[in-house]
Amino acid sequence: RLLAALMTATMAMSLAACGGGDTAPAGGSDTASQDGPYKIRMTLKTNAAEFWNIIQAGAEAYEKEHPDEVKLSIYGPPGETYYEEQLNSIQTDLVADYDGYLIAPLQSEAVATAIASTDKPVVAYDTNIDSDKCLAFVGTGNKEAAKQGAKAAVEAAKANGWDEIKCIEIAGVQGDSTNTARMDGYREGITEAGGEFLDNETQYANATADLAVTAMEGIMSKYPDGVAIICSNNDDMALAAARTAKENPAYAKTIFLGFDGQKSACEAVAAGELTMTAAQNNFDIGYKAVETIVKILNGEEVADYIAPEAPVETKDWMTTILLCLFCGGLGVHRYYVGKIGTGILYTLTAGLFGIGYLVDFIKILCGKFTDKDGNLIQRVKK
Repeated sequence: RLLAALMTATMAMSLAACGGGDTAPAGGSDTASQDGPYKIRMTLKTNAAEFWNIIQAGAEAYEKEHPDEVKLSIYGPPGETYYEEQLNSIQTDLVADYDGYLIAPLQSEAVATAIASTDKPVVAYDTNIDSDKCLAFVGTGNKEAAKQGAKAAVEAAKANGWDEIKCIEIAGVQGDSTNTARMDGYREGITEAGGEFLDNETQYANATADLAVTAMEGIMSKYPDGVAIICSNNDDMALAAARTAKENPAYAKTIFLGFDGQKSACEAVAAGELTMTAAQNNFDIGYKAVETIVKILNGEEVADYIAPEAPVETKDWMTTILLCLFCGGLGVHRYYVGKIGTGILYTLTAGLFGIGYLVDFIKILCGKFTDKDGNLIQRVKK
């Protein structure tokens, strides 16, 4: 998890240098406008998942950089179906001695009702809260990111030889606004790219890998000849589905699409277990959420919606970046893209004395690195 956080932070900083996303603090005082740091309560959807651990790491990174501005208190329920537990905690927090609240709601309508009478600032993240008390939303444009992932999946399915491109989704929690936004994006992307999204076959798995296994077994039983695309509401479910279908030859060319860009998913994409993932910059979501509420408390204006970049990670790009990150000094990433001559040079000179592979790493992040034929190795970006 620490490696995932460090990798995400490195990507965020490098993308800023490439013009790929605004990840640096946007300004403001380094000292809070009151005596002592602002006391902020941050509520996660769960504290038991990699995605949320990295969001927490991003929030804590801002706190560490600005100790005079903010003091965080962070809570998350054991899972994403603990609706009442999260809501009860939020209701208790609203009458406690906090200056502001960062909330990722499991049930946004219930949370909107809970915050209706508060006079403290509230910022939603990951999932928005439809309330005039919620002053900003920090998170990925879930619908658009899913749409771009779906379009990329259709193109990959065509390349794999599928003539009839049908897509079944293994979905998250029914009624959850984030799940609905991603489903809408998948449906639009599949349809616009010429495929068919099978609404009636959607399998709800409550955002858990165990239920995704059951869902995938049911899909394979009903569709013994395979399905072109299986898209999932998150990476955990996508990985579970892909591994469940691994030994089924009818699903050997199926495109498995996840969402979040977790470390485990990126490693699976590189290893060929998972086809692609629409990656969120979750470290940046946590960082920007804290930055946003501090700005509000300092009387600064903020945008209603703050969105980090959400690229679609594919095997070529992810494999290249990981090889450069871990084996750049040996030039392995250059061998991988067919640049054998410079690969040998990197091997003999420890990656051009450490400078060459660092430059390559940044170029890969920026989408400026090419293979031996001059083709750019890029993520699919919205």
